[in-house]
Amino acid sequence: MRRRRFLTNSLVAGVSLLNSRPASRSAAASPAPGMRLGLDSPARFFDGEHFWCHGRAGIVPGAGRIGLPREVMTMNTMEMAGSDVFKAMVDLHTDDLGKTWSEPREVAALAPRTETIDGVERPVAVSDFWPRWHRASRALLGTGHTVVYTPEWKVEAPRPRHTAYSWYDPGRDGWSALEKLEMPSGARCSDAGAGCTQRCDEPDGTILLPCYFRPPGSNARVTVLRCRVAERKLTFVEAGREIAIDDGTRGLHEPSLVKFGETYYLTIRNDKLGFVTTSRDGLNYEPIRPWTFDDGADLGNYNTQQHWVMHSDGLFLAYTRRGANNDHVFRHRAPLFLAQVDPEKLHVMRATERILVPQRGARLGNFGVTDLSRDETWVTVNEWMQPRGCEKYGSDGSLFVARIQWDRPNESFVDV
Repeated sequence: MRRRRFLTNSLVAGVSLLNSRPASRSAAASPAPGMRLGLDSPARFFDGEHFWCHGRAGIVPGAGRIGLPREVMTMNTMEMAGSDVFKAMVDLHTDDLGKTWSEPREVAALAPRTETIDGVERPVAVSDFWPRWHRASRALLGTGHTVVYTPEWKVEAPRPRHTAYSWYDPGRDGWSALEKLEMPSGARCSDAGAGCTQRCDEPDGTILLPCYFRPPGSNARVTVLRCRVAERKLTFVEAGREIAIDDGTRGLHEPSLVKFGETYYLTIRNDKLGFVTTSRDGLNYEPIRPWTFDDGADLGNYNTQQHWVMHSDGLFLAYTRRGANNDHVFRHRAPLFLAQVDPEKLHVMRATERILVPQRGARLGNFGVTDLSRDETWVTVNEWMQPRGCEKYGSDGSLFVARIQWDRPNESFVDV
């Protein structure tokens, strides 16, 4: 495979290396880890009509050079015309911790396909994909959801939606054919998927997979699925308690899950603001509460996702928000921030907030988190080049890799 070397993007100079040490997570806990932030741009694509989005990576331990992990990035190709029109899945990888990357390529196994639904042939794409190493299977498992379009490539409700998944094979550098998670029969599960959700793999190999669904006549709700993996097949076991809200919005979407200590933490998207909640068993959660700063002010995140960054000595949230000289950015989805979370009081500690990726007009709200090693975590994101004209602020469809280099080992990281 032809390879090329990418240098740190000069357009983000001044943000590439920052020293920071957030405050301790509680008075009784060990001080939170310090970090060094870096920013790379391994690829970019924008031709005026198409761009990449949903850039997220997963590792394959030992598959890189001289025993290093291979990091595999997946992205969707997005059309400027229309809303959420995904026409292809693209991947690329690095075998040397991001010094060099393979050329981006379309993945045939994850390409849009045609399905006959209610007697009509309709295109179906997979999107909102997130690869993550599944330790028990010793394989990279990507999860997302399907998007069903009209024959004219429009999104219309109601529509069937499924959680979709695929496995990566480092030997042939390819993905398995897309499969759908089979759910219990019933109308409540006819529009359910795990798009853009951060999953939690348990020590016994079962997966806690957050998803959102929309029962007929209702807005969207969130739950966590327990799934089992056997012979590369993902099987539904049980669902946790439904989490719902009646606030006149579209409901709850894109939940992300992490286990910090003995507690499970779930962060959730909503049209008006982001929510957070906790659980002791990973399935049944406390009433949701809005995300705030530690001074009581609203975090300012709304109508977009948030995801977790975890170190054994500290819990962090990655997010976008209003109030950052970013009124020109669609839904204030840039810059991309990182801040420490108080795991007991469930608020964001304002003094710890740092910019991971600066805003250049394009939105950065669809991103991913990858634990690379005990020493480094990545947050990855593409510049989403809508609406037209956002490039006048400097965006060019870049794929960004924000590097978080910890000042002490992250003992929660286990790759083998």
